Amino acid sequence: MKTKILMVCLGNICRSPLAEGILQSKLDSSKFSVSSSGTSNYHIGNKPDLRSIEVAKKNGIDITSQKAAQFKSSDFNTYDYIYAMDNSNYQNIINIASNNKDKNKVQLILNELYPNENLDVPDPYYGGDKGFEDVFQMLDKACDIITSKLNSTN
Repeated sequence: MKTKILMVCLGNICRSPLAEGILQSKLDSSKFSVSSSGTSNYHIGNKPDLRSIEVAKKNGIDITSQKAAQFKSSDFNTYDYIYAMDNSNYQNIINIASNNKDKNKVQLILNELYPNENLDVPDPYYGGDKGFEDVFQMLDKACDIITSKLNSTN
């Protein structure tokens, strides 16, 4: 059975699609499944932001087939690991959790790089292209650590 990982941001068009694509590119698809969603319903069914698509493409990752989805309580039953991009979305996810088992699945993604610092991946939506590149680099480093951890336990 595959280990399932979910990346979550607000709208599921900037950060979490990048995190999904990056982690997917690093893991064996026969052992792992990576998806993404947003805590809001603003962009359900939409493709990722063009700037996310472009920065991913520049780094050899194709995220054009992704479609935005909304995080739902049943995701706790589906996924083994849930990574929030920031504290606000982390709290939104925790608020939906029905028990400690659910809550224990949720982590802030940058805590992989900076343990217990509870840092946010900045939302690049209102920034320029540099913001998307910076976010890609942060997520890439965090996903290297996640990949190493997952490969050592599976």
